[in-house]
Amino acid sequence: MRNRSLFKGRKLVIATMHEKERVIAPLLEKHLGVEVVIPKQFDSDRFGTFTRDIERAGNQLEAARAKVHAAMALARTDLGVSSEGSFGAHPSIPFIQSNLELLLFMDRKNGYEIRGHHRTLETNIDGQYVANVEEALDFARKIGFPEHGVIVRKSENGRFGIHKNIQTEEALTETVNKMLAGLFTKRVFIETDMRAHRNPTRMKAIEQATEDLIKNIASLCPECRAPGFVVIDFEKGLECSLCKMPTDLPLNDLYKCSQCSHEEKKRVTKYGDSADPQYCGYCNP
Repeated sequence: MRNRSLFKGRKLVIATMHEKERVIAPLLEKHLGVEVVIPKQFDSDRFGTFTRDIERAGNQLEAARAKVHAAMALARTDLGVSSEGSFGAHPSIPFIQSNLELLLFMDRKNGYEIRGHHRTLETNIDGQYVANVEEALDFARKIGFPEHGVIVRKSENGRFGIHKNIQTEEALTETVNKMLAGLFTKRVFIETDMRAHRNPTRMKAIEQATEDLIKNIASLCPECRAPGFVVIDFEKGLECSLCKMPTDLPLNDLYKCSQCSHEEKKRVTKYGDSADPQYCGYCNP
């Protein structure tokens, strides 16, 4: 990496309490030459939990920013990285769930804030009400338990009666039976544990977002040479190979430097020199 000297030998804190350093740290150390530290007694849950008992502090970016600032203050570093995940409907594929991971790199010394992203359809997020142990075990096996964790709770959106860190079928059986023995309790809610250290599928997405972050850090502005010269938008209009009319496929990516605001257009190449007619509003209305 050409700008490795900017970061080599500096301490960088990863804002995590869920072992995200397992996939983030090796990549940052290899490509940036930083010394990774993990803050002691860092509580990332106070910025929001997937179990919904603590609401997220702002949107995905705002929560990531709050986490990295808190971790940098705790570790007394001027370099930090935080990770924030979100799950929901895919923006362009109806009725399909997706996972969007954000990695936020902060260099307070040089004034850099650089992001990496990865969106994937590979997610096992799920949940359902169960009335007995057999239904709970069927759900757990479906989402990949015990490698992937499960959480059992009194109700889907309640803030109390939430049981985490269930790592064996015996523990799951005991938890469900004990909860169902409660007065007026005919069913409980079981869901996939989406915390990184209990969800290998999500951990893989975080690793891929880290790779995107490193790529963005390595992209230098042609004017001021600052890292993080990245795509901020695109310009549609790739012409149809049959009728030559413009389509909605991207023609150019729009790059912008966050430091000096220099902008450039770069031709998108992944669709080829022209668009397949299936994407054309004139040939395939």
